Amino acid sequence: MSRIAARFNRLRGDYRTALIPYITAGDPLPEFSVPLMHAMVETGADIIELGVPFSDPMADGPVIQAACERALEHHVSLRQVLRMVRSFRERDQNTPVVLMGYLNPIEVMGYAEFALDAADAGVDGVLTVDLPPEEAGGLLRELARVGIDPIFLIAPTTNPIRMKSICEASSGFVYYVALKGVTGASTLDVSSVQRKLAEIRNHADVPIGVGFGIKDADSAATIGKIADAVVVGSALVKRIEANVDQPEMIKEAVCSLLRSMRSALDTRVGSGELKGQGIAT
Repeated sequence: MSRIAARFNRLRGDYRTALIPYITAGDPLPEFSVPLMHAMVETGADIIELGVPFSDPMADGPVIQAACERALEHHVSLRQVLRMVRSFRERDQNTPVVLMGYLNPIEVMGYAEFALDAADAGVDGVLTVDLPPEEAGGLLRELARVGIDPIFLIAPTTNPIRMKSICEASSGFVYYVALKGVTGASTLDVSSVQRKLAEIRNHADVPIGVGFGIKDADSAATIGKIADAVVVGSALVKRIEANVDQPEMIKEAVCSLLRSMRSALDTRVGSGELKGQGIAT
C-alpha cells in the first residue's frame, strides 16, 4: 500500500479530512523548504504538495507565479527539488509528498530517470498540470514501475465521459479544481462543488481532494464536510510573500493559518459531526 493510500485509510478510520498544504520548493530561499515542510507536518498537514518551480506556470495565478520566480532566481531545478524530498525523508518516513508541476522539466530529465530518482528520493505522487491522461501513457508506465501515484485534475467543466477516464488513470487521489480559472481566484460556490463531487464519486475509487479557492479556516471546514481532502496553496504562499523581507517570520505565518484550518476541520469530529461524503474504498 502506498503512503498516500495508507494516510487516507488512517484518516477515514478517524473520520478526519486530509489537510494538504502547497508550497513552491525553494520559495523564498532553497534552504527554507525542508524545515517548512517539517513545520507544516507538526502543525497538522497530512500530505505535502511541493511545487516544482517553472517559468510558465499556466494554471497558477499571480501569487504562485511570483513564488516560482523567487525560486528560479535561486536556480531551483527539478533535481534540487528531489534533493529536498530526500532530505525531508531523513526525518519523516511517513508523510506523503506529492510533486505538483509542469511537464517540461520531467521531459528534459526523461520519464524513466525522473521516476527512478523520484522514487529513490521518497516522492509518493506526481501531479503534472499540463499533461492530460490521454497523453500520459509514457509517464504513467514509468511511475507504475516504481509505485508512484499519478494524480490528475478534474475541472468544473469536465464532462462525464472524460471524468471517467481521468478517474481511471488516477491513483492516490483525484484533485477537483473547485473554481474556473487559475489558483487563488474568485470565491467558492459550495453547492456547485458538492454536486460535482457527487458526480465524480460515480467514477472514482480513490479519495477526492478539493483545491483552488480555500483561503481560511471557514472555507477549509466547509469543504471538509464534503471532500476527502482540502488543498490550500495561494493563501499560504501569500503569507510567504508578505514576509520575504523578514524570513524568520515565514514559518509561523504559514503554520498559524494551517493551525486554524486543522482546528476547524477537527472540531466537527470532536463535536460528533461526522462528514457524510464517504471516502471511496
